[in-house]
Amino acid sequence: MMSLSRIYSSISRAVARIAGRPSTFVAALSCVALWISSGPLFDFSDTWQLVINTATTIVTFLMVFLIQSTQNRDTEAIHLKLDELIRVTQGAHNRMLDLEEHEEQQLDELRERYEQLARSAREGTTGSEEDTGSPEL
Repeated sequence: MMSLSRIYSSISRAVARIAGRPSTFVAALSCVALWISSGPLFDFSDTWQLVINTATTIVTFLMVFLIQSTQNRDTEAIHLKLDELIRVTQGAHNRMLDLEEHEEQQLDELRERYEQLARSAREGTTGSEEDTGSPEL
């Protein structure tokens, strides 16, 4: 039996694929056009307005979770791919493997080291010199 997490993941991937299609946008736009065109039939009543407000609120609420789930999965996959590139690159610092787990201050310090390395490379490279280096972690 599939776990709740797997079921949610499968459903969120499927819905994300469907939601991202142009035909889905056209369908949503058609629903709004149909709702607008039905306004005179319902005398633009409060109930008529409540229908679109409720529908869009529910869809927006659910899409927030879907988007977050998709974003989390994509971010995790990117981190793993980058970790693998760091791991197999000769001379790369293994300390870089889990930067997403570091505190903000540690990231700022590391960024400053890399920015200094970039400034040094810009100032000292004339085109014939090698411009590789390390911030000496």
